[in-house]
Amino acid sequence: MTASGKVARATRAKAARALRTFAADVAQGFFEITHNGLAVVGVAVVIALAALATRPELRHAGETRLMSWLQERQVAALGMVPDLGAIDRATAANPKELPKQQAAVAYWLSRKYRVAPEPLSALVAEAWEAGTRAKLDPTLILAVMAVESGFNPFAQSSVGAQGLMQVMTRVHTDKYEVFGGKLAAFDPVTNLRVGVKVLQECIQRAGSLQAGLKFYVGAAHLPDDGGYADKVLAEHARLQQVAAGRAVPVFTPPPVAPLRTVAPALGAKPDLAADSEAEKVAALSGF
Repeated sequence: MTASGKVARATRAKAARALRTFAADVAQGFFEITHNGLAVVGVAVVIALAALATRPELRHAGETRLMSWLQERQVAALGMVPDLGAIDRATAANPKELPKQQAAVAYWLSRKYRVAPEPLSALVAEAWEAGTRAKLDPTLILAVMAVESGFNPFAQSSVGAQGLMQVMTRVHTDKYEVFGGKLAAFDPVTNLRVGVKVLQECIQRAGSLQAGLKFYVGAAHLPDDGGYADKVLAEHARLQQVAAGRAVPVFTPPPVAPLRTVAPALGAKPDLAADSEAEKVAALSGF
């Protein structure tokens, strides 16, 4: 090999070594920069976590802002405000999870009164619990509810009886205090519990079921309750048969008007004087 060839070869070898050295230096520098950057990030994260641990108000503020941001994103995506607590406010239960006896009553009432079985299932289960506490037949409680409101939790009579059990809210304000006030009359379960208490007191005071129902409807000192007690007892008998597993035909009743007045005789015009008298009796007797 000539001298010039040797020189060229040596030059290329030096250039290759220089390139390798440069590439190694670049790689090492990049590693150190990245490593140091990650270390800085790690230190920053540790410092931030320590600050959050020692300053709970910062953590709370951060969580609040994050949740607010997530909720805003959800509202924008859904077009409505989500509320995961809504399920806890719903008066509903799965009828398939009820005991057989209660499920039969819930389904029968659902067909007869054209009300969804889920809310009725919750009311049936509550009637069984309340009836046990008050020593009242739960099917009697449900019969009163059926005749009074047709299972409309927002029903109101002309004299101010409200809710499922058509309790005279302004007369029994004290009973609603433990539930947060008289607006609880429109919570189905609360209205049921207060109504059961009033019904229990009426029966105890009157001395019999028939007379107690007359007290309950506000006709304690009137000669006639307009057939109210008979209606309740007839529905009670049907519900007892349903609970016992018997097949009971479903006859859909006409729309139920909220009661708490003495019902007029068939074919008679509404008697406003009787309504006023019933209101006075209810207020004076406490029922």
